[in-house]
Amino acid sequence: MNLKKRLLKILNMLNNMPLLEDFRKTIKRLEEVLKLEKTKVIRDSAIKRFELCFDLVWKSIKFFAQKEGLECYSPKECFKIAFQLKLIEHDEKWLEMIKDHNLTTHLYKEEQADMVYQKLPRYLEMFRNLLSQIEKLL
Repeated sequence: MNLKKRLLKILNMLNNMPLLEDFRKTIKRLEEVLKLEKTKVIRDSAIKRFELCFDLVWKSIKFFAQKEGLECYSPKECFKIAFQLKLIEHDEKWLEMIKDHNLTTHLYKEEQADMVYQKLPRYLEMFRNLLSQIEKLL
């Protein structure tokens, strides 16, 4: 079976999984909160929704990779595999996203929260593009 057929088969399975549906929902929730006027509560909510999207995106890639006979055990490894599978373009922004995710989950400072919040629209677009790429292959 060629790679494209295998990818389609795997993506069809992935499409029926709650993981991908949860990823769609978290993207929508992140979109919703980013439309609101920024306050500390809105900023913190947006960051939490970003963290959820991030976790679901790399876990979706991990599942996809396993079905292709590939293994990844961290977000960085999974993003490399996503690039190899042509789900994403090689881009330093994905590595930057990992760093920002680690900042928000492991060390919380107001200045860092504001810095990450400013990047969320760009990260949202990256999440949308990845989801779109997956859906194109379905």
